[in-house]
Amino acid sequence: MKAILCLAIALAGVSSVASAGDPVVENKNHEALLQSKDPKLAANKRAVYDFWREIVEAQHLELMEKHTTEGYIQHNPNFDSGRKALTEMFAKSGRKAAPIQPRVQRPIAAIIAEGDLVTLAFVNEQPDPKDKTKKYATTGITIFRVENGKIAEHWDTALKNP
Repeated sequence: MKAILCLAIALAGVSSVASAGDPVVENKNHEALLQSKDPKLAANKRAVYDFWREIVEAQHLELMEKHTTEGYIQHNPNFDSGRKALTEMFAKSGRKAAPIQPRVQRPIAAIIAEGDLVTLAFVNEQPDPKDKTKKYATTGITIFRVENGKIAEHWDTALKNP
């Protein structure tokens, strides 16, 4: 667990201090990203992937119980823990439910699984601070702990909203 957290922190730190580098690119082969020689790791990757497709992207909150534990722990400083709080947070976003797509729509660079943790590394485009007409790509990291096929805990790189 510590190894994945350290990797995520290192990746986030590298992107913020490097003055230049190769852009983060999408891996379009999601099925390859979801595979693992270990069936448990593959199942955990799929659980996180499907949560992202069905809840985060498509806003099908009626599937929250399918995807999360009741005692879901949230480490994002802007939101409370618990399945109920997570459901309310999504409901308050004002986004309407959309058709569930067969694959995650946000560009994914990597899916990494170790033990009960799954890390999604997304391509994260940002406006270039030196030239607002341009964008650059960095990495957005989000980590989930899976317990019995459900999301039980979440970490990301979010900062506290003002």
